[in-house]
Amino acid sequence: MGGIKQKIDSIAVKTLISYLDSDPENNIPRILQWLRHFDKDSPYNSMYEQISKYLEDPSNNWNIFMKTIYSNSRIEPRVRKRLFGNFALNAGFLGKRQRSAVSEAEGCNVPWAILLDPTSACNLRCIGCWAAQYGQQFSLDYNLLDRIVRQGKEMGTFVYLFTGGEPLLRKDDIIKLCSSHGDCIFSAFTNGTLLDEPFADKILEVGNFVPAISIEGFEEETDMRRGKGTYRAVLRAMDILRERRLPFGFSSCYHRKNTSVIGSEQFFDEMMDRGCLFGWLFTYMPVGRDAVPELMATAEQREFMYRRVREFRRTKPIFTLDFWNDGDYVEGCIAGGRCYLHINAAGDVEPCAFIHYADSNIKEKSLLEALKSPLFMEYRKKQPFSRNYFRPCPLLDNPGCLSYIVHASGASSTEFSAPEDVDTLTSKCTRAAMAWEPVARRLAEEKLQGIPETAETAAGKEKNL
Repeated sequence: MGGIKQKIDSIAVKTLISYLDSDPENNIPRILQWLRHFDKDSPYNSMYEQISKYLEDPSNNWNIFMKTIYSNSRIEPRVRKRLFGNFALNAGFLGKRQRSAVSEAEGCNVPWAILLDPTSACNLRCIGCWAAQYGQQFSLDYNLLDRIVRQGKEMGTFVYLFTGGEPLLRKDDIIKLCSSHGDCIFSAFTNGTLLDEPFADKILEVGNFVPAISIEGFEEETDMRRGKGTYRAVLRAMDILRERRLPFGFSSCYHRKNTSVIGSEQFFDEMMDRGCLFGWLFTYMPVGRDAVPELMATAEQREFMYRRVREFRRTKPIFTLDFWNDGDYVEGCIAGGRCYLHINAAGDVEPCAFIHYADSNIKEKSLLEALKSPLFMEYRKKQPFSRNYFRPCPLLDNPGCLSYIVHASGASSTEFSAPEDVDTLTSKCTRAAMAWEPVARRLAEEKLQGIPETAETAAGKEKNL
């Protein structure tokens, strides 16, 4: 009976996608009403009502963003239709039901997305990046990558993001995976220097791959960490994608030396002008032997990014995620299989791309077995790591939390060249956690009291950085 219902739901969603493409401006509000009914048991059901209000206002930022998405001059219609279908149907409604069923039956987390490192190699040597240590030592062969995706789909996971190393060193295998699994969405955090015209043509052909191009600010900031000429290579990659009407976004790591640039209106405007539809924002984490703790953002800088991103969400038609500062939206940490997990190039199954500890290897265990391992079960038991969702991270925000989890589970360091004791790692973050705690408390109080953020407040913070 469940299979019949799934087929009916699949047909219904596919019909809605065609309906949406025919007249998006008028049909999006009607479809949202249907989604509210279809997904009535979701904890996020109230979001549909809020989005509906946004779309009733032609001048609203999110209304403008949706019109941008559905402009035929912006995204090739065939690509847009495939991505929307995979996102709404497979990763969304049907996938969610599948993940929930497996999670309930097995008593473990089941992720919405899986991060994969096809290779440990990288063609750049960025300051403070752990990948610079690894070289050509490790890689996941195509058959293993394919097996991971197949196991993930059986649990309802249809989103796969490639990290590294530089994932585009494995261009051919990435395209092959996209072609073999046309029902999935694939992405990559790439430095962009290897993204050329032939590869972009293949992306256009498969239609289910969306690059996130790493950039550290403007030319001075990007080349400072990534090497001379990298910024211009990134802009060229964006031009290539935009010329083919392919969707893409930017990925930025803000740290002590570039936060005021990453959070500036000029930078966001430049990214939108270049064609970016989304921006993934991270903060620098002092992971690995060659880490530079002095690069960690200050509490003032982190608060500035928190306020700036929220202001831009009201004023700029680009979708943004700040993975540390958006804990209040997702009720804490999303790692440990709760929303995603990470598999490194040696096959170690890690809770997070920034947490290099594991007690399972995908070459020896299935995905489900790894999710039921002591490490992932400790994560599940401890989440959320703080009742204040502005302190989501067990490493950066909650001193001693990650150490407890690693020791309790018996997990080991997965650092390839120099294993890192978890107590040593967490000690690098203690000062930052202590500085952030009173800020996080104040932000939680502001939210509780309904105090709105203003452009003037964010601009004032920028002047004080």
